Amino acid sequence: MLKTLKLEPTVEKNINTWLKGRYDENVKLAINDLIVNGNVNQLVDSFYKNLEFGTGGMRGEIGVGSNRMNKYTVGAATQGLANYLNKCFGGQIIKVAIAYDNRNFSSEFAQIAANILSANGITVFLYKELRPTPQLSFTVRELGCQSGIVITASHNPKEYNGYKVYWVDGSQVVAPHDKNIVNEVNAIKNVKEIKFKGVKKRIKMIGDVLDRKYLKAVKSIAVSPRIIKKQKDLKIVFSPIHGTGITMVPKALAQLGFENVTIVKEQSNPDGNFSTVVYPNPEEKEAMTLALKKAKEIDADLVIATDPDADRVGMAVKNPEGEWQLLNGNQAASLIIYYLLKAWKNAKKLTGNEFVCKTIVTTDLIDSMAEKAGVKCYNTLTGFKYIAQVIRELEGKSTFIAGGEESYGYLIGDKVRDKDAIASCAIIAELTAYAKQKGISLFDFLADMYKQFGFYYEGLISVTKKGKAGAEEIQQMMADFRVKPPKSLAGSKVIRMDDYGSLKRTDLITGNVVDIPSGSLGIETSNVLQFFTKDGTKFTCRPSGTEPKIKFYVGVKTKLKDKSKFNETLNFLQNKVNTIGIELNLI
Repeated sequence: MLKTLKLEPTVEKNINTWLKGRYDENVKLAINDLIVNGNVNQLVDSFYKNLEFGTGGMRGEIGVGSNRMNKYTVGAATQGLANYLNKCFGGQIIKVAIAYDNRNFSSEFAQIAANILSANGITVFLYKELRPTPQLSFTVRELGCQSGIVITASHNPKEYNGYKVYWVDGSQVVAPHDKNIVNEVNAIKNVKEIKFKGVKKRIKMIGDVLDRKYLKAVKSIAVSPRIIKKQKDLKIVFSPIHGTGITMVPKALAQLGFENVTIVKEQSNPDGNFSTVVYPNPEEKEAMTLALKKAKEIDADLVIATDPDADRVGMAVKNPEGEWQLLNGNQAASLIIYYLLKAWKNAKKLTGNEFVCKTIVTTDLIDSMAEKAGVKCYNTLTGFKYIAQVIRELEGKSTFIAGGEESYGYLIGDKVRDKDAIASCAIIAELTAYAKQKGISLFDFLADMYKQFGFYYEGLISVTKKGKAGAEEIQQMMADFRVKPPKSLAGSKVIRMDDYGSLKRTDLITGNVVDIPSGSLGIETSNVLQFFTKDGTKFTCRPSGTEPKIKFYVGVKTKLKDKSKFNETLNFLQNKVNTIGIELNLI
């Protein structure tokens, strides 16, 4: 029957491996159902490759198959990790911490991972309930673990789950460990090699002590406790969007002294099906609808919402017309840095040996603000693991203030080594209190920033290409951009191309080629292209490491002459981004 479907050899081979191997009978029945029903597309998508580690780890739809999240792909990943840990730390007591979010099968996958690690002689610290991803990063460091695992698919749709691996410093794995782990996983040729039977005595359940220590670390980032005390009645609306944020954000805000926090009741309970939203993503207005509705009801000062694993946070402010307006990730990151640089200066904490950090696709406004404050700004590849790498390399030499990326992830202080929505919610509440104490709205605070440093706007054009054919199409798009760069963008001549695949920088006017510095501070080879125009526009092409997408980041800027021209200036910049998208046939 399988032969009649005329599948590619790799797909057919992978299917036969699952049908003939030591897999559960219900798994084999599910595969046979797909074969009998002739579901060729689903079979190909489920078996044409193995799930791989990208910038955010392993992530995929839940289901049967080598390209799906299930007991066996989680098992292979964990066995590969166990093998690598035993090679790296042989002769030591190896410890791994595990946390998980609210997604379907998250707790089951976490237990499977714990069992396999324990069966390989590794001590496991497993959270007994769902906890945020940044808390896992903190836990790895606090317990002196060599590694950590989080079961989550971040803000992906409900059909997805994922698996993120952390290293000894609490950051997501970077080279060479990420590739070495993949090699160990790929070396597992038979499901019989996976040790599924756990050793209970090696699995330790994590209690409330780590909660208290993590919350204490969050509290330590506050810069202006006196202002918080004066604005303790600040009206804050918070939604965890059915995820892990409910476990820590309300406690963190209360600990800082905020006494008027309203939680969106309909989204307060953990729910793997995300029953009130289409996508559990605070970047999407639809996911913020209930929070914005509540904000209007109570005339709130601030709206914040976290994604399922609480490493990203979205926020909304009230504009001069009295309407709630969502801020994008670049705006929120800029506001956080803008406030912290002011607050650190006011507190006389700036010594000239501080730094902030961001990714190459995040707004260059942060570079401008840091330069004005005498603070170094480092730019890294996309992925918070690279920001963590910079922090690690500068530890003991320079003081980290904060970092951020355009995809709604921010980090304040260095107690955690991944984006932290809990700490971000705390500092966003603090900066809102700061603005209110000054007698201005959060929107005015944003406009003041733009008026001082320039109005920067960044648009994201995301093109989805699913399956094997889609992956090939994405690679072809990147190849075409390399061979034939755009000559102009929105009427401005393209003058430079940075190719992170070859780590070469090309002056498109003179043809001169130089190396992009590599080997340290968050830069290595990556399939990313950036183009720069004469008027300061930045255009970036980057295939996603965890989703079937290619993303195009467009950064434009101009002057904001007056606050009253805010919307007019914003519309001008948004139209410029759209023009570029149309010119390049991306929208």
